[in-house]
Amino acid sequence: MSYPLLLEPLDLGFTTIKNRSIMGSMHTGLEEMEGGFERMAAYYAERAANDIGMIITGGIAPNEEASSGGAMMSGEEEAAKHRLVTDAVHRAADDVKICMQILHPGPLAHTKNAVAPSAVKSRIARYVPNELDKAGIQKQIDDHVRCAVMARKAGYDGVEIIGSAGYLISTFLVQKTNLRDDEYGGSYENRMRFALEIVEQTRAAVGEDFIIIFRIAAMDMLEGGMSWEEVVTLAKRLEQAGVTIISTHFTWHESAVPTIATLVPRAAFTSVTGRLRKEVNVPVITSNRINMPQVAEEVLARGDADLVSMARPLLADSAFMRKTIEGREDEINTCIACNQACLDHTFSGKLTSCLVNPRACHETILNYEPVVKPKHIAVVGAGPAGLAYATVAAERGHKVSLFETSSEIGGQFNLAKTIPGKEEFYETIRYYNRMIEVHGIDLRLNTKADVAMLKAEGFDQIILSTGIKPRTPDIKGINHPKVVSYIDVITGQKQVGKKVAIIGAGGIGFDVCELISHAGPSGAVDRDVFAAEWGVDFESHPRGGVTGVESKVAKSDREITLLQRKESRVGAGLGKTTGWAHRIALARRDVGMMNGVEYVKIDDDGLHILQNGQPQLLKVDTIIICAGQDPLRDMYDDLISEGIQTELVGGAYEAMELDAKAAINQASYMAAAV
Repeated sequence: MSYPLLLEPLDLGFTTIKNRSIMGSMHTGLEEMEGGFERMAAYYAERAANDIGMIITGGIAPNEEASSGGAMMSGEEEAAKHRLVTDAVHRAADDVKICMQILHPGPLAHTKNAVAPSAVKSRIARYVPNELDKAGIQKQIDDHVRCAVMARKAGYDGVEIIGSAGYLISTFLVQKTNLRDDEYGGSYENRMRFALEIVEQTRAAVGEDFIIIFRIAAMDMLEGGMSWEEVVTLAKRLEQAGVTIISTHFTWHESAVPTIATLVPRAAFTSVTGRLRKEVNVPVITSNRINMPQVAEEVLARGDADLVSMARPLLADSAFMRKTIEGREDEINTCIACNQACLDHTFSGKLTSCLVNPRACHETILNYEPVVKPKHIAVVGAGPAGLAYATVAAERGHKVSLFETSSEIGGQFNLAKTIPGKEEFYETIRYYNRMIEVHGIDLRLNTKADVAMLKAEGFDQIILSTGIKPRTPDIKGINHPKVVSYIDVITGQKQVGKKVAIIGAGGIGFDVCELISHAGPSGAVDRDVFAAEWGVDFESHPRGGVTGVESKVAKSDREITLLQRKESRVGAGLGKTTGWAHRIALARRDVGMMNGVEYVKIDDDGLHILQNGQPQLLKVDTIIICAGQDPLRDMYDDLISEGIQTELVGGAYEAMELDAKAAINQASYMAAAV
């Protein structure tokens, strides 16, 4: 497939972006760590060398009250450190632009010195912010301007000023967070003033030949948020104030609408950008769940944007654009929007990486160097760990034979891909199938490897990635006909009744609950279904896109109860950026959730439990067991006793919870070292 629109240059007048692709802003944690600038330089330079059009860095604070102890750009010393990054990018590709995002979190800053237009606490913030006086407002404007000037001195081609997400600038724009009655509050004209003065004064300070991007909340998914008329008015005034590009964003962090999770349809929000594009004369960026080149091309073909921002897809595959240009789309390691190693890490204060690409943000640490003396390696099990190990080892030059008892690769990914909202796992399996071909791996499907076979072929090393087996809890009556395994439910081998209890509320329990409670088309495919379920009106665009819109959930015809032994909130261990959406979705389908449960027995009447010491009977006809896993490593001891070098990886090594992130990470490091 060709991509004429995605690969077309964009003339900005004083400079040109080489194509319509942007690596969008994502804070990585490298910004604050010791030696982080050297690692950031390698991270961004690798993407630049692979033909991305423009890079926007993770957020950098303009002052102390914005930084919360994090990365800041306020003076020459900090600018000098950033030179490592900009010089590396421009050496890698002198036609790639890199812009620094100026991010002032305002009331979301993790400090008692947090500031805002009014002392209105966000429901997700730690502190009530301090209301800015007029001198304080001018200081924030001056600090934004100085930050941009320092960015230019640091070698950046431009800056992105973020005016969305519930950060400082956006809280001036929205009436519910701006209670002022002076020239910065009240009318919308006044509420825009702060944003416009930042842009006007920044443009005056940096000159005309410097990119200024403003990120606007085109649909903030917030009750009482910005109206469409306000969005358009702001965009037009920003154009007059001197922005080069307007970037559209679609949420505040406290919004109750998911916008980045796997369950969100691809390119779900780009039509909003398309409407705004018709109102302004500067180029417009769109974003969110655009993870393959054909999706980006379709967005551009519809006229929804001039530029397409893909942040997480460039974590998943640094060569995304090079592969696109060379017609190797089937080799792209696709972002599955799981957020497990990227945004979940970012918002938990951990270093960002990627579930499907552990090298992301670790480019100076994890590299797949060619081997001097190739080995003949057998990998037993083609689940996530086995696939990662086999493909990395083969890429480095080892001869690899991959054994799989079933008729297809993927292991637990084949369960995940059938869960509504997790269809992106099909892409991961497609990627690994292609890598098996590219690297010449000897794939043996429908083959159960045993010790005699492996010994006879004389492998130099055996890797057991045989995965897990579901754990059977010690409950009286556990063998009752009502009881079924989650694997049998997901694969459709066992029928599920109308009244269901699910034992185990980890990720698997929630997935099974999603599967058996889901009615109608998958939300990951149909935007209208997604919009109805989450109460978004893309057509009328009320305030925030959601004000006054009721969600319309396709109710399940099953009565489902999700149970866990722990006293903590059900689902507390789910991902930080996606778990809340899963809990809300299931609650809207009237799924019951019980914690602090002790399982007494199972009989013809149902599931007998104790909760808070009180006996209860759940009169169910199906009990699904999602109570964890144990490693499956039957051959290990026999191989070791035969003196054959053998290592365990993935679930066969440790099976506390199904964790593709840990499995792929471990396997990749092991294969890089063999």
